[in-house]
Amino acid sequence: MTDAAPDCEVLIVGAGPVGMTLALSLAAGGRKALLLDRRARGAWRDDPRALALAHGTRQLLAILGAWNAAAGTAIHDIHVSQRGGFGRTQITREELAVEALGYVMRYRDLAAALDARLPAAALLDGAELTALQVGNDAAVATIRRDGGETTIRARLVVHAEGTPAEDAGVAVSDYRQHAVLAEVRPQPAHGHRAWERFTPDGPLALLPLGDDYSVVFTVPPTKADALLAMDDDAFLAALQQQFGPRVRFAATSPRARYPLALRLRRQLVAARQVWIGNAAQTLHPVSGQGFNLGIRDACELAQAVLAAGDAGDAAMLAGYARGRRLDRRGSVAFTDGIVRAFSNDFAPLRLARGLGLLALDLCPPARRFVADRMIWGARAWP
Repeated sequence: MTDAAPDCEVLIVGAGPVGMTLALSLAAGGRKALLLDRRARGAWRDDPRALALAHGTRQLLAILGAWNAAAGTAIHDIHVSQRGGFGRTQITREELAVEALGYVMRYRDLAAALDARLPAAALLDGAELTALQVGNDAAVATIRRDGGETTIRARLVVHAEGTPAEDAGVAVSDYRQHAVLAEVRPQPAHGHRAWERFTPDGPLALLPLGDDYSVVFTVPPTKADALLAMDDDAFLAALQQQFGPRVRFAATSPRARYPLALRLRRQLVAARQVWIGNAAQTLHPVSGQGFNLGIRDACELAQAVLAAGDAGDAAMLAGYARGRRLDRRGSVAFTDGIVRAFSNDFAPLRLARGLGLLALDLCPPARRFVADRMIWGARAWP
């Protein structure tokens, strides 16, 4: 390969919210990026998932003009407790002096807000990356589309295609849990309160979404089978039993399930390549950290690329990887530690958990320390 002008400076593989955030951030700085996605444009319209977006993520999206305010439901406070044990704590927006701790939004609504900012020419849909040849000055991607093949030459290839399949470069730790997802109608109204309830089966989260709660019901795989086989009344009764009497549930949507595992790519960067979002790390959904970490990946990578002459400069990529280390390790340690400490019914651990929750409740500085890092990630560190 010769040092000819590239077809684009940055080729982003994967046009989900993380990939689109990166493309918009680069475009705002005048750098040419092209999104590549194997799905048709707008395939996200049928995606039923809900996303927990930290207040810090809202700030980053608002800078890009891609915050869908009408579609987000604000979280004003979060109640954290454990089933079958003492101890609880509550985090409020007033304590942190923010308008909301976070927001809950359907995936399709966030994707629509980002997609609306993208020019038609910025996305190549229905296209699959089949091969990649990396040289000193550029990478050449072979693309299959409409039954034919073409090549695209870029200074940098960004992998943002989501959770990786089997890959020798990715370490996998199976939690032996599945997340059963549904939307349920609470009685009384949720009042913008979110709940994180730790049970021996795994965490149970209720996130306000419109008039309903988006439920993340974490259980072992065999219990997930049973929950999906239940009729609506039986599912609501099982949810009620697991959560307790503080909220009553009146109706439910159809349910879906996802297996849960921690997937960590060992190396974030290679020659003229970088991995971000779920392609770099897939976390347990407890505390809603994974997606927000991916958005921070995209924004910090954009800053690094915009400051570099060559979008694929090796020193710049190495610096980006070092800069993401604290945020990445902190988010992984936080979510993984919570899951392993709380997903059991071992009496001494139950006592220790209760004491920890009680300490957070009695010590506002410690509570703010935890909350700040949930909202802003490593940006909260001095």
